[in-house]
Amino acid sequence: MGFWITVAGLAIGVSAVLGLVLLRGRVGEAPPAAYDLQVYRDQLKEIERDTARGVIAAEDAERLRAEISRKVLAADAQLRQGGESGGQPRGAGVIMAGVIVAVIAGGGVLIYDRIGAPGYQDLPMAARIAASDAARAARLDQAAAEERFGPGETGVPEGTNEDYIRLIEQLRKTVAERPEDQQGLRFLVRSEAALGNLVAARQAQAQLIAVKGEAASAADYAMLADLMINASGGYVSSEAETALRAALERDGREPSSRFYLGLYMMQVDRPDAAFRLWEALLNESTPEAPWVPTIRAQIEELAGRAGVRYTLPPEQDAPNAPGPSAADIAAAQDMDPEAQQEMIRGMVAGLAQRLATEGGTEQDWARLINAYGVLGEQDKAQEVWTEAQAVFADAPERLAVVRAAAASAGVAE
Repeated sequence: MGFWITVAGLAIGVSAVLGLVLLRGRVGEAPPAAYDLQVYRDQLKEIERDTARGVIAAEDAERLRAEISRKVLAADAQLRQGGESGGQPRGAGVIMAGVIVAVIAGGGVLIYDRIGAPGYQDLPMAARIAASDAARAARLDQAAAEERFGPGETGVPEGTNEDYIRLIEQLRKTVAERPEDQQGLRFLVRSEAALGNLVAARQAQAQLIAVKGEAASAADYAMLADLMINASGGYVSSEAETALRAALERDGREPSSRFYLGLYMMQVDRPDAAFRLWEALLNESTPEAPWVPTIRAQIEELAGRAGVRYTLPPEQDAPNAPGPSAADIAAAQDMDPEAQQEMIRGMVAGLAQRLATEGGTEQDWARLINAYGVLGEQDKAQEVWTEAQAVFADAPERLAVVRAAAASAGVAE
């Protein structure tokens, strides 16, 4: 109510000042014609002075006197006719004053009603932080988030090979019989995720972390958080936040955890913290990083919400990275097993040869590790991961890309 009283008072005050000017017909002590008359008389005196100094010729001076004299007579007549009101029709002044009051007061209220937030309380920083803390405390747990936002039962993807399904079923039985088998759990995580069973995948990943105990790595917790968030349709639950922070405690530069923690900060109305996380991550990421398109699409709006002046840097072209991609491997699923293996092995051999002779980007190294993981050649994946750690020892942000692939292949201990 106080806000509306203040706004109404300001609008009426400004309207009243403008309206009074219109009704009086003048701004100062004298009507407008009186000021005009004084100006013309001063001009006549200037002509006399300029003529005496020889600045203007006599014939020019005479012409100027005649012209200004006509203006003096017109202003004098207007002053006598208009009197104190300046000659302005009083009715027109009243109408115009009313229009001004309606436009300023009524128009201001209408505009605020359309683009403002009537009834919205003031939100100082302390209140916003308190509201964010309350939102964190009320965050859904993982099970509730999956039930509310998750995709539900997706079933087996159409076209999945029957032999592959039987293999996964056997893997589930094996893991159930040997719950501490880390290798089996890693395969189960990847297999369930590939089938779209994200809840089962995150449960298997949580079991793997429990088996590892203190040896669980940042990549392990980052994968758990990723599975949790995808299983809940992008909602970052309280347990997913815990997993993200556990990953960052072990590796403060773990990229996917920084991305998802920024998303979490957005969801609990802390755009300032989210912007800091995403800006730093964007500056450190290569163009091919999977989180870059999402950050680039949202960071300018996020900066505005955070009250930061920010200019999005130009988009860089991603380097060419030949070798077996996820799409290549997915395309091979329609082939018979022998043809699949032959195709993948051919691409892997070519990529491995190029990296050995020419080197490559961190994405190339990650593809090679992923490919060996698909082939089940863990020893070779481990060798590539070990070599990559030496190659990118001085570039932790680039090594993080390779580490994510190594974690997916189960060799980033």
